[in-house]
Amino acid sequence: MAQTSTTKELRILMLEDTPSDAQLMEHELRKAGISFIVQRVETRQAFVNALEEFHPDLILSDYKLPNFDGMSALQMARHDHPEVPVIMVTGALPDIEAVELIHAGAKDYVLKDRLARLAPAVQRALSAELGVRARKAAEIALRESEASIRALVEHSPIAMIVNVGVEADEKIIMMNQKFTDLFGYTMADVPDVRHWWVLAYPDEEYREEIRLKWMQRAEQAIQSQTAIEPMEAMVTCKLGVKRYVRISLASIGIRNIITFEDLTERKHAELALHRINRALKTISAGNRALIHSHDEMELMRGICEAATESGNYRLAWVARAMQDENKSIKAVAAAGPGKGYVDALHLSWDDQPMGHGPTGTAIRIGKLQIAQNILHDPRMALWREEAAKHGLAASIALPLRENGVVIGALTLYAAEADAFDAAEVALLEEMASDLSFGLDTLRTRNERDHAVQERQHYVERLHASLEDALQAIAATVEMRDPYTAGHQRRVAHLAVAIAHELGLPEEQVHGIHLAGIVHDLGKIRVPAEILSKPGRLTEIEFSLIKIHPQAGYDILKEIEFPWPIAGAVLQHHERLDGSGYPQGLKAGQILLEAKILAVADAVEAMSSHRPYRPGLGVDAALEEISRQSGVLYDPAAVDACIVLFREKIFAFE
Repeated sequence: MAQTSTTKELRILMLEDTPSDAQLMEHELRKAGISFIVQRVETRQAFVNALEEFHPDLILSDYKLPNFDGMSALQMARHDHPEVPVIMVTGALPDIEAVELIHAGAKDYVLKDRLARLAPAVQRALSAELGVRARKAAEIALRESEASIRALVEHSPIAMIVNVGVEADEKIIMMNQKFTDLFGYTMADVPDVRHWWVLAYPDEEYREEIRLKWMQRAEQAIQSQTAIEPMEAMVTCKLGVKRYVRISLASIGIRNIITFEDLTERKHAELALHRINRALKTISAGNRALIHSHDEMELMRGICEAATESGNYRLAWVARAMQDENKSIKAVAAAGPGKGYVDALHLSWDDQPMGHGPTGTAIRIGKLQIAQNILHDPRMALWREEAAKHGLAASIALPLRENGVVIGALTLYAAEADAFDAAEVALLEEMASDLSFGLDTLRTRNERDHAVQERQHYVERLHASLEDALQAIAATVEMRDPYTAGHQRRVAHLAVAIAHELGLPEEQVHGIHLAGIVHDLGKIRVPAEILSKPGRLTEIEFSLIKIHPQAGYDILKEIEFPWPIAGAVLQHHERLDGSGYPQGLKAGQILLEAKILAVADAVEAMSSHRPYRPGLGVDAALEEISRQSGVLYDPAAVDACIVLFREKIFAFE
């Protein structure tokens, strides 16, 4: 490890029979600022002696030597000195053997033609080993003394406080810097539990609800002297910012160690996805209304019902701008649980107090208007009391046009404040544009043939809206996982090329492209720390990864696409022999789209870098799918993929 925190030289035992390779490795480590002493050996006996006499901090081992091999060396080291990390430094290595080394306990492996990775691999391995040792030491210390508890709390990377008992006036006896960094509070702000409840949960009703749950769990922890199931809650920080946290408690004696894991980023990502999905469902249902409506009233009612029934908006209504003396506004269609609110409205689109609400302003100036918090928005002063009665917390008013002239507005309401983000607004603007277009068409069509032509245009526009929504969803997923940024796009690119090579119809190819760009959508439900984990996943962590096809399917299944997108997302990790997941389907049960995605996904994943291994390259990926053709992967898709790379010079964008 680079000598930034200690002056102790790293003791490296190097099992390597090629002196020039050893010199190159030493050069890379020195270039990275790592201070070390090295002992190089070539034979089994020399390796055994060095383990006992040299006392290495790290082992760098070649995989194949004339009379010895790296796997044997790894097994000996793990058996006799499990605390010493081992990194394999070798030439070309088949995937299976590389996986076996990692399963056997190697911290990493570095190819000799990529020695630039050696220093970072060494630093990660040593850091991980130090972390393991630190955690074990902390667990022992925690049981032995209060001083050890303090050391654990102060050095924890997670926010922690320690208090005694569960009563409201019990003092908080410890608090680490991470807690202050996360919430802004110090011991002076929260000397006891009572102060914490009041500051963290200023809403009295919410505070009481959370407090009762917490007291029950705390009592269980004290009685059992164990940790309890974590609880998620929204906490108010010192400056008024709200954070979502997962709160855990473990009792040791009379002391409670409470940890706070920040979930804000993940919750915001989930919320963004929920909002996009809400708008997407509205557009999908609106598609049916646009296609099947025969007159304006039927269309406007259909759009309002689509927004409230499929999109779960609290209220949707269409306002018509009247051309009378008072420039009044008439409600011509409305739907949703908050529909009674519209009956009590008296609005205008004139530049007068009754015309300064979001709907009147949207009609008057021809631009969308958003009220993210009706209770605090001054424009809603005349209507906020009535809105609260009907559970309306936020609204968006979208102008409607006929022949380019504003003739009214579509206004949607949500039950929660701050309900409309940029991605959802863009989709709703597109829907309002489609509604305006539909009104234009319904008013001007004179014959059935013309109507059929215009409806086809609606479908194309709505398909474009669906595709925009899918792109937004894909971007939301990739924002959480920088290591696979672009993975969905590259998989989609290759899957389309394979589909073309197989001669599939263009419409089917288009559906494969859309499925490709969201095939990992379900990873939004997987914790970010697992997606970006640099080391080997545990069995539990891998089981969480395996839920993502089902999670993606659950998000998409209610959207009416003209292609089997949800099914392809669900099945893209299924394999011909039934060894895949989540359903263990076999060849004849798997969609062709999913078979194509499986090949494209495997090639892109194997050829690209990942946190836990370097990219293996396209050639290695093609060799692997060729070997598994007919076993795991569809032979026709495999053959088409190989032709693309080896004969048609395909390359990832």
